[in-house]
Amino acid sequence: MNIIQTNFPGLCIIEPKVFPDERGFFYESYNQKALAAAGLNTVFVQDNHSR
Repeated sequence: MNIIQTNFPGLCIIEPKVFPDERGFFYESYNQKALAAAGLNTVFVQDNHSR
């Protein structure tokens, strides 16, 4: 997950790492540890997306 800080306080761009293969793709759309490391603290743990 790539977290990009912006010039607006409290606003950042979150780019997930997408893992594609012949079946589709998988990515982690939310990870509490990764976002906490960037200073974004919430109570939601993790969310994934696959297709």
